[in-house]
Amino acid sequence: MAAPTFYHTSVLLKEAVDGLAIKEDGVYVDATFGGGGHSKAILAHLGEHGRLIAFDQDADAWKNKPNDSRLIPVTENFKYMRRFLRLNGYSAVDGILADLGVSSFQFDTAERGFSIRFDGPLDMRMDKRQELTAAIVLRTYNEQQLLNIFENYGEVRNARQLAKHIVANRKGGATNSIDGLKAMIGPVIKGNPVRYLAQVFQALRIEVNDEMGVLNDLLRQAEQSLKPGGRLSVITFHSLEDRMVKQFIKNGQRDEQAMTEQKWPLKAVNAKPIEPTEQEIKHNPRSRSAKLRIAEKLI
Repeated sequence: MAAPTFYHTSVLLKEAVDGLAIKEDGVYVDATFGGGGHSKAILAHLGEHGRLIAFDQDADAWKNKPNDSRLIPVTENFKYMRRFLRLNGYSAVDGILADLGVSSFQFDTAERGFSIRFDGPLDMRMDKRQELTAAIVLRTYNEQQLLNIFENYGEVRNARQLAKHIVANRKGGATNSIDGLKAMIGPVIKGNPVRYLAQVFQALRIEVNDEMGVLNDLLRQAEQSLKPGGRLSVITFHSLEDRMVKQFIKNGQRDEQAMTEQKWPLKAVNAKPIEPTEQEIKHNPRSRSAKLRIAEKLI
């Protein structure tokens, strides 16, 4: 199947970029360049001396890179943000934006293995340079490890039954392809098959890419990297991410003693998450589950 020419429609584009309160000469980070929509909008607000450092580990994303000298591209995961900011001479920045969704290009390219709609290899790597794939997870993880993934990352109703079924039936190449996996787990699917498979695929994708771990790294480094008055704008697409972002903005990762000894420097700009309008959802159904949280660093 030929790769689609369309990459991604940026979700909550105006709201996320406006949330940064951009200064013309400021320095900003787009942690997830993707289709470049948010980056292009940030660049449109910057003057000649403004700078944007954009991260994306997916080589396909950089086909969208604009020819703009104010853009500094970094072809790595945003978990290395602090390191590459220092390498480029920046100890602190004025704003950080992260859109944590999987791009339409990744979902619509069969060989990437993200979507239940096409057959293809069970890959699911955001960064094709890494070794771990969904097929390896399904083939090598033990029952308890699989249970933890499906229960914690996919909130699959019968996670224990699913994990046991996979371990008992994974021989013979059933985990090599999307259609093979769907056929293999068919007997244990509960409820709506599309929703069930989406939860299973979400769980595998999060594990393969260590999405919760790298989000934790991003949030911690964002708080360290923002200047006083700097803004953090994060778009999430499932409840696990949103809870982590909400909790971090509220009080970070500190224990009770630390919370009483020093003031947490982040403050939520919006008390409730900003969600897409009905018009945006109609235009881009994949935006339906998006939530935007914005924080400002006070000190």
